[in-house]
Amino acid sequence: MTTTAAESDAQPDATDLRGGLGQVILATLASTVGFWAWMSIAPLQGIYATEMGLDQGQISLMLATPVLVGALGRIVVGALTDRFGGRRMFALVLVAAMPAVLLVALAGTVKSFPLLVGAGFLLGIGGTIFAVGVPFSSAWFPPHRRGFANGVFGMGMIGTAVSAFATPRLAQAIGYLPTHLLIAGVMVVMAVVVWIGMRESPAWRPSRQPLVPKVMGALRLGVTWQMSFLYAIVFGGFVAFSTYLPKYLTTIYPDEVDAVGAGTRTALFAAAAVVARPIGGVLADRFGPKVVSLISLAGIVSAAYIVGQQPPEGVLTGAVFLLMASAMGLGMGAVFAWVGPSTPPDKVGAVSGVVAAAGGLGGYFPPLVMGATYHPESNSYSLGLWLLVLVGAGALVIGGMLRDARSAAR
Repeated sequence: MTTTAAESDAQPDATDLRGGLGQVILATLASTVGFWAWMSIAPLQGIYATEMGLDQGQISLMLATPVLVGALGRIVVGALTDRFGGRRMFALVLVAAMPAVLLVALAGTVKSFPLLVGAGFLLGIGGTIFAVGVPFSSAWFPPHRRGFANGVFGMGMIGTAVSAFATPRLAQAIGYLPTHLLIAGVMVVMAVVVWIGMRESPAWRPSRQPLVPKVMGALRLGVTWQMSFLYAIVFGGFVAFSTYLPKYLTTIYPDEVDAVGAGTRTALFAAAAVVARPIGGVLADRFGPKVVSLISLAGIVSAAYIVGQQPPEGVLTGAVFLLMASAMGLGMGAVFAWVGPSTPPDKVGAVSGVVAAAGGLGGYFPPLVMGATYHPESNSYSLGLWLLVLVGAGALVIGGMLRDARSAAR
């Protein structure tokens, strides 16, 4: 049975949704922990590269593997959230990803690159947590406020900044192995807090549709492919830079930036995107997600062009990276504000999972491309950055031809 746009707007009385913001904030905290675990390899890539003697290709593979699994796994996790609810799935993802953190610790201790890549594969489970939070958060707010809800939940990607800032400092202060034991312990504690304190929205109804037909149904919707394309650029770009930025900075500016400094700059990059994401959702609720998405893409293209010129490390470089991160954050908030009103409510989880997977895949390939296109003689990643400019420009044109969420819902 097809759900109409009018039906998708139907919600219980607003009083039934009291406490929704608190639940979304709890989901945001859970997502923060999941993102910290998911991105725990990247901040220490310099240590792995030195102690294991890794080349550019091996470093790129090491950084990209968790992103790939975190991307593809979101399709399944999003559909399962429609069936089992956010409370169960948040706890499950956190518990299931915890052993991967311990395997990363073991791989680094015994200096085994194959084990590190295998552990990174399993670490991708932590990245699937995003696909849990979108349908969970959407169910706690009426359609016209879902941009805000998903924007707040999206701030959980601050876990990327936490990882970039805290992981190398913890490794210096308490040691490599204790750092990973701490991350694993935080994940277990967060899973317990979720299990005790989280509850499903009164508006949420479990979907009994089998997994494969549900995913296939999501893939048959035009909005799924449209939003997947846009999200692959805005979120994919964020993941790619959050993952590869420490390597980029220490390679292009080796005399000015060390591993800790690169982690600090990456944390600021992630924080700028985190702050911009709920703003993008609120602006999308007010002015429409299409306008905000186009502004986002224009900002990404402009910033990528400037970065490609490799300006001297300093205020200009920092400002440009912050501009790029903010543009990506606005776009992330806008795209998921576009998904909710355009998608039948029983398919929000499945569609969100596919779109989130596309975003993760968008973050998988750039590190590989950056490693493959690096020019050692000129110490330049300009070709990879030019590809981002061209893809972003193409998305700007295509995005301009799409209908906005209000039109799509009709």
